Amino acid sequence: MAGVFPRLELGRSIKAIVFASVLGVAAVTGSFDSARASGPESLADLAEELGDAVVNISTAQRVKAKRSLQLPDVPEGSPFQEFFEEFFNGQEPEGESPQRVQSLGSGFVIDGEKGIIVTNNHVIEGADEITVNFNDGTKLSAQLLGSDEKTDLAVLKVEPQSTLDSVKFGSSEVLRVGDWVMAIGNPFGLGGTVTAGIVSARNRDINSGPYDNFIQTDAAINRGNSGGPLFNMDGEVVGINTVIFSPSGGSIGIGFAIPAETATRVIAQLREFGETRRGWLGVRIQHVTEEIAESLGMDSARGALIAGVTEGGPAQEADIMPGDVVLSFDGRSVPEMRDLPRMVATTTIGSTVPLMVLRRGEEVELEVTLGRLDEVAEIEKVEEEQESPKSKADETVVLGLSLAKIDEPLRERFALSDEIEGVVITRVAEDSSAEDKRVRAGDVIVEVAQEPVTAPKDVVAMVEALKADKRRSALLLLSNGSGELRFVAVRIED
Repeated sequence: MAGVFPRLELGRSIKAIVFASVLGVAAVTGSFDSARASGPESLADLAEELGDAVVNISTAQRVKAKRSLQLPDVPEGSPFQEFFEEFFNGQEPEGESPQRVQSLGSGFVIDGEKGIIVTNNHVIEGADEITVNFNDGTKLSAQLLGSDEKTDLAVLKVEPQSTLDSVKFGSSEVLRVGDWVMAIGNPFGLGGTVTAGIVSARNRDINSGPYDNFIQTDAAINRGNSGGPLFNMDGEVVGINTVIFSPSGGSIGIGFAIPAETATRVIAQLREFGETRRGWLGVRIQHVTEEIAESLGMDSARGALIAGVTEGGPAQEADIMPGDVVLSFDGRSVPEMRDLPRMVATTTIGSTVPLMVLRRGEEVELEVTLGRLDEVAEIEKVEEEQESPKSKADETVVLGLSLAKIDEPLRERFALSDEIEGVVITRVAEDSSAEDKRVRAGDVIVEVAQEPVTAPKDVVAMVEALKADKRRSALLLLSNGSGELRFVAVRIED
């Protein structure tokens, strides 16, 4: 029996060693994972290196404020009458009195030799005076080289006595959700402040403009951080802090920055021309919904649906037609409608690029030579139309729509232009799919399933054919009274 215990003890020892080894590996692995999860040990060196290139921007603006100096209505002979008459005597009359309004924001130097500084357009918009404050206490007056309201960017120039510290742009395209980032700015006018966090999301559309593709971050961004840089861990500017989501006005961990890829193109044009010069396609576009995709025989909802083509524009010259779905532009896929305007805008004016569209179930490759986007010529989203009066006349009814052939009384009643041809909708059934899609009386059906229609019977025949083909929705091309087109997929009821 005496010899059993050594073997037992030996077994226990081996188990203990193995267990300890496992724990050791786990401890090392856990420590490694913990180190990765906690981020960099310190951002002090990075903040010290970059801080002097980040500036505070103060602006002053004179606004006219209404002054109203009216004598209070007091009883005649009242002891207050003489007092108020003396008080108001000699005061400025009622009118406009100029007042000086100041605001603060952030910015950063991108060219130390030439004194070029980047900030947000809303920081300097309407300013009469712009002053740049540096970390060493230096203050310099700034000249506005150019600004762009659509991307909320502005470029300033100062005249420095010596070369300024500057920072460089990095690539925002390689950013991944979860990457560490650092913001430096001037929150609430406190001066240079450093905050850090991660990239929370990319390509955010917050409906602030036609070219939204913001970087979302949880690095604390507050009022006054606008125009400041968002750095990666290599000290490169990957974004420009521009807006926060906050019910209170303070940071709740949802901030947005303009990606470097967007900003650098705009900044280069503002420096060279003092304005932005964007490409123009000359189309009106709308979302490809799941129902529209199904009605077009697409395997998934993607691309941008052409709802209208500007007469004489680049798209018309390239034979792009209403009903085409743009799948790719200049070799890049178009995942959603909102991606197309940004791609077009950043493409060189006058360049000829390939375009892939889906037309009647087949992919067609076209080439388009881009024009220049003017302020009045936008790549528009389709707007919803106003409701028109309902009709009680005898009409054909299909898809919850009462239909009639266009005649002069109906053309006059619904204010339809002479050029519009098709089938007019005189009434829309309540709680129908068409009503849900905001189809209105006075809309004109121009096409069904991309086939032209001129009479109610044509619409009925096309819907029956779609039913036989087991389609669940009918794609209608609708026109409003002025001729603007949009596509609507209406569910086919059994």
